[in-house]
Amino acid sequence: MKTAISVLFGWIGIIVVMLAASIILALLLRFTSLGESTLELVTLLISFLALFIGGFIAGLKAKHKGIIVGAITSILFTLFVFFYRFLGVEASFTIVQFVHHAAYLLLAMIGAIIGVNVSGGEVAEQSGN
Repeated sequence: MKTAISVLFGWIGIIVVMLAASIILALLLRFTSLGESTLELVTLLISFLALFIGGFIAGLKAKHKGIIVGAITSILFTLFVFFYRFLGVEASFTIVQFVHHAAYLLLAMIGAIIGVNVSGGEVAEQSGN
């Protein structure tokens, strides 16, 4: 149950970062001379950052099993994107997108590992004698 709650918090972190970045990028597109093609790399880097932060938050909340919590967070994100593309847009993943999602997996796992270590991890309770 603790893992599921920590993954949920990680997802909320991902969504918040993505929404904030979307608003900022939309404002930049509207009020500057930047074109959509120049923002392609920026959106990729922001998505990498969002998955890292989501994994970090999930690891902070879980306080144990950073690799597993990060992997679950990333895999659920990948499944969500896959189902959206497959069912909503009727498009499948390309090789480039598989590489991106593999990087998402690694970044979320690294973020969760760091999050677990920053939180101090779970401390085993000792019986007082």
